[in-house]
Amino acid sequence: MSRTFLFRKHYQYIFWLALLCAQACSPQKALRGVFKKHTPYERYQKGLEEAKLDKTALGQQWLTAGTKALENPVPITLPFKETGYFPVDKPIAAGYQFTVKEGQKVSVKVQTKGTDVPRVFLDLFESNPDNPTEPKQVAHADSTSQELEYEVEEDLPHVVRLQPELLRSGQYTVTIETQPVLAFPVQGKDGRSIQSFWGQDRDAGARKHEGIDIFAARNTPIIASAEGVVSRVSTTPIGGKVVWLQDPGRNQSLYYAHLDSQLVQPGQRVSIGDTLGLMGNTGNAKTTAPHLHFGIYKYGRGAVDPFPYVFKNKEKPAPLKVNEEQIGAWTRVSKDKASVRQSPSSKATVLTTLEKHLPVQVLAGTADWYRVQLPNGQQGFMAAFLLEPLDKPLHTLRLRQTADLLETSHAQAAAKRTLPADTSVQVLAKETDYWLVKVSGGATGWVLAEPTETGKGK
Repeated sequence: MSRTFLFRKHYQYIFWLALLCAQACSPQKALRGVFKKHTPYERYQKGLEEAKLDKTALGQQWLTAGTKALENPVPITLPFKETGYFPVDKPIAAGYQFTVKEGQKVSVKVQTKGTDVPRVFLDLFESNPDNPTEPKQVAHADSTSQELEYEVEEDLPHVVRLQPELLRSGQYTVTIETQPVLAFPVQGKDGRSIQSFWGQDRDAGARKHEGIDIFAARNTPIIASAEGVVSRVSTTPIGGKVVWLQDPGRNQSLYYAHLDSQLVQPGQRVSIGDTLGLMGNTGNAKTTAPHLHFGIYKYGRGAVDPFPYVFKNKEKPAPLKVNEEQIGAWTRVSKDKASVRQSPSSKATVLTTLEKHLPVQVLAGTADWYRVQLPNGQQGFMAAFLLEPLDKPLHTLRLRQTADLLETSHAQAAAKRTLPADTSVQVLAKETDYWLVKVSGGATGWVLAEPTETGKGK
């Protein structure tokens, strides 16, 4: 058993002992917080502070990682699925930013696996227009679950933050998808039956279409899209036979028009899927094929586009196609001028380009892309074919002078050991100033690049 392993287990024991003591040995402080609801993340953070662990290097790294995930989330397009790895010795957090329309709900699920699986804190934030640097938390997973759902109230960017507790490692897979908040209002049909959309001209441009038209055979059942109370059943010149359904949970009313027949009464309480009437073409639709005009009216706002409320995107996240063995590992660039992009798409903005043989650390994989971290800490996405494993060294050399084997590639990094001059090392990857090397026994680390005849360590 290695000294490093024993040290880590000892440090983990001391760390958790301090944290548990802070949570269990301060009853007065705990009592004062009984009536204030905290998220699991906030309770964990408070435990670190009470144990003074937020002042330690590891505690500060954990807090900084959580802040950075919110300040610099990676932009993604939904549906999205990513598999990554949480290392035990380096606190990290993942942040994902996306925009979802009002009328949709976000569904986030996290799966973890490993021998020492961490508890994962899952939180959802909404962009704050008044203070973009401080997003508003709108949802979180409870302490026993690793999934959440949230109905979006505004067309604003949202951020999912995923962060494990300290000193635990494991692989994770996060899936982020959207679903409509309402059931489709025509039995047996879906979004493919919508043939007329919000905002289109009506009456030669005199008014706009305040809803969507869903076509189906006459007498197809029209169903309740939400649980609620029927507020009105009437006949009008434009809508023909109509039904209004109150959806009090969302502060809105649902409008069903052009029915052939109405099968409910005012004041009747209905559940999702109950039949309200049958498809027809009454009112001003008598010259068109049978269809349902479906509208949504928000109290105090008026009509809103119903399409996002009922349209279900059947697209599934792309399956993982990258080599999972590379997740969490260092790799190197295999092509010259390799692009690092803002998101996993060949059309995404290029953040920077890398030279061949530069080392990058793989944080996660999605479809055929890797999310990577560069030696300078910058993150981005790279196509999998641009990277290669370090199983084959670039070359072997003997050090000309004594060198420190460093944990990371900067001058202030801690030294794992000192390598005497004439030590044989395998060069795995190269930066301008540092090389990633493997020494006898299998240990890897960074050494200061030795100058060549041209004066550069290349």
